[in-house]
Amino acid sequence: MIHNTIDGLPPLRDIIAEHGLSAKKSLGQNFLLDLNLTSKIARQAGDLSNCDVLEIGPGPGGLTRGLLHEGARRVVAIERDQRLTPALDQIKEHYEGRLDVIFGDALAVDVSQHLNAPVKVVANLPYNVGTELLIRWLTPENWPPYWDSLTLMFQKEVAQRIVAQPKSKAYGRLALLAQWRCNAKLVMEIPPQAFTPPPKVTSAVVHIERLEKPKFPANAKVLERVVATAFNQRRKMLRASLKSLAPQIEDILNSVGITPTQRAEEISLEQFCALSCALENPAR
Repeated sequence: MIHNTIDGLPPLRDIIAEHGLSAKKSLGQNFLLDLNLTSKIARQAGDLSNCDVLEIGPGPGGLTRGLLHEGARRVVAIERDQRLTPALDQIKEHYEGRLDVIFGDALAVDVSQHLNAPVKVVANLPYNVGTELLIRWLTPENWPPYWDSLTLMFQKEVAQRIVAQPKSKAYGRLALLAQWRCNAKLVMEIPPQAFTPPPKVTSAVVHIERLEKPKFPANAKVLERVVATAFNQRRKMLRASLKSLAPQIEDILNSVGITPTQRAEEISLEQFCALSCALENPAR
């Protein structure tokens, strides 16, 4: 039987019907069934032919098939839902030796031992763990990390927070963590009706390329603490929101050219880095 799909496997709707699969809300699942769309998402990650690709939450394999069809050397997919085994086995068989599926919780599995460099992460992230996974990828113990790039789908509102610039409502901790050691851009939007079941919000894909070293010097732990403290009370002036970090906070802010009455969302990445260095080594 000839299947008119990108790769000769049956259409995803047929596979879902055959195995009685439905997206589980408790797992944050929304299945992407349009294989032309999943191939387009895969292409946003660039040339995959010499890369291992880490995918989180493959579901019935729409994006998995897109990645393999676009030439990924190997895909390592982490999936919590054992019901999807037959659908993923079918892909595994079709693309001999190029797909490994690990059943488990993406927050608990140590993937590094399963991947060979260079590594790209491409995923339609389950809504309930997306931000936490991103923060983990952006804040490893050692930099550069094991991955070269992250091409990730989020709710559009989260995607906008990653690429946000100062003086915007979306600007905050996520933007600063992502943009300090990476270049991040929003590459495509995906309407709710592309998914089964359709979520209530538009989704967007962000492509994040890691840099070898940060754009500005700062101690990662200090920077994370300063940014988290500043944005926890984003309505307050910095002299108030940051006073727990140093009693002489006004002097330190002035010393790096930040007006103590400014608020967190007005401060650039470069200024946050300078402030972190000043807090770490206050002038005696």
